[in-house]
Amino acid sequence: MLRIKKVLNSSVVLVSDQDSGEFIVLEKGIGYGRKPGEIVELKEESRIFVQLSWNDQNQLAELLSTIPSGYLEITQEIVAFAQQELHTILNEHIYLALTDHLHFAVERYEKSMTVTNRVFWELKSFYPREYQVGVRALDVVERELGIRLPLEEAANIAFHIINAQKEEEVQYDAMRAAKLIGEVVTLVTYSMKCQPDRESLHYSRFISHMQYFAERFFTDRMLESSDDFLYAQVEQGYPKALFCAEKVRTLILREYNRAISNEEVAYLAVHIQRLASRE
Repeated sequence: MLRIKKVLNSSVVLVSDQDSGEFIVLEKGIGYGRKPGEIVELKEESRIFVQLSWNDQNQLAELLSTIPSGYLEITQEIVAFAQQELHTILNEHIYLALTDHLHFAVERYEKSMTVTNRVFWELKSFYPREYQVGVRALDVVERELGIRLPLEEAANIAFHIINAQKEEEVQYDAMRAAKLIGEVVTLVTYSMKCQPDRESLHYSRFISHMQYFAERFFTDRMLESSDDFLYAQVEQGYPKALFCAEKVRTLILREYNRAISNEEVAYLAVHIQRLASRE
């Protein structure tokens, strides 16, 4: 038996169930004239949203009491598409973060306010699948609201999608990661005097390694080793690539004030060698 806990607006209510807990229900007119404690029956057209954490639930409830419920429906469609395309389950916080972002993006657009995404190119280049989800999201917004948001918003949406693929307790920032990857790629291509084919498998593998590297770096999960066997092997076999990887280590120490291990440098050198030798 579902009871209304809070009426957010005429189309959105927060309901509670003794067995299932609390969740949000969207249905046209479901909240009109209703009061907390009343029993509500779901209809075929009712849209039920997954349970959220207590904090997210309250923040989403507060958000939906001030913006049209259609924004949450747009978010739901985008999330469903992203999960299907990326073959993953996104963190439930995405419902709050993306709904809030979309509403603010439309508000900025209507006021002719432009906010530059400083890592647009990096997000588009290094997270192409998530970026394409962002482009699809712009189509959904245009279809539902009649507004075509600028292409930079596709990268902003990709940012939320990337972060939502990480564990909730992990503090991961896709924009910082994209910036780091961009800095390393620029240094490597310049130092190794190579212009890689960005559509090639070798470039794709290098970017994948950098994505995992950035994730380890920003979540304090860097590789460590008690010996330098791999480093010594790489130094002997790929001295030029290792020299380039050492430049990356210096860059990271200078820009982020953090040292990376010899093992991380050695693995990076291996991938630099593979990229440079095939281009």
